[in-house]
Amino acid sequence: MYPNSQLYKDKEEMEALSLGAVQMLAPSLAKFGPLGVPAFEVFDLPFIFDSYAELHKVTQGPVGAALLARLEPKGIKGLAYWDNGFKVMSANKALKAPADFKGLKMRIQSSKVLDGQMRSLGANPQVMAFSEVYQALQTGVVDGTENPPSNLYTQKMHEVQKFVTLSDHGYLGYAVIVNKKFWDGLPADVRTALESAMKDSTKYANDIAKEENDKALDPVKKSGKSQFITLSADEKKAWNKATLKVHTDAEGRIGKDLIQSIYKETGFDPSKL
Repeated sequence: MYPNSQLYKDKEEMEALSLGAVQMLAPSLAKFGPLGVPAFEVFDLPFIFDSYAELHKVTQGPVGAALLARLEPKGIKGLAYWDNGFKVMSANKALKAPADFKGLKMRIQSSKVLDGQMRSLGANPQVMAFSEVYQALQTGVVDGTENPPSNLYTQKMHEVQKFVTLSDHGYLGYAVIVNKKFWDGLPADVRTALESAMKDSTKYANDIAKEENDKALDPVKKSGKSQFITLSADEKKAWNKATLKVHTDAEGRIGKDLIQSIYKETGFDPSKL
């Protein structure tokens, strides 16, 4: 196993998997757009999941399985989804209302949906590698970013961000994928054993991710570097309403039927905003 881009950088790893130079990856779900499968950007839609229970109805159900199957024509076999967690917003100004984002330079992963999300809030999205974010925040190249709390803490971003809004506005996760030719070449009993192990490891990984995110909030708060902002129900609804256009704008890229199928699983109802 080689973590933290030790073998390949973000833009190279998918090609390496397709060529068989590596057999298995767990890339962020936002990485599949450039591969020609933008449907995975549905997971980037703001406020589409209210809880882990809603999320897992999709990632562990038929909708999630059908999405993984779309990778097979690309020579990739999808095995599972692993959580990182729900994201918070951070910046050097308090972010309580959509208007507070106006003019801010906000770092994002490379995703059309995340680009649209920040623009819908009035911010200027800046695509940037994860490894570069701390320095960019420290030097003012960007004003803020979004991350699950564990990322914020382990990368010490809270040391250079005065405010953290506990928005839970979006989800960050990964897909565990393998080179299909390699997978199909394994003996049937080995594949069966690996699929069973993947179920166990997925539960373990998801439990650990939730625990790490919950635990990360305390040391961030105790550091005194960042002030927490908790949104009221009305404030969160205002964010949700401001970003709803991202859902409709994404229909052509992601697929209206896919978005609607997730609404059906989670109970998300745009008409109630």
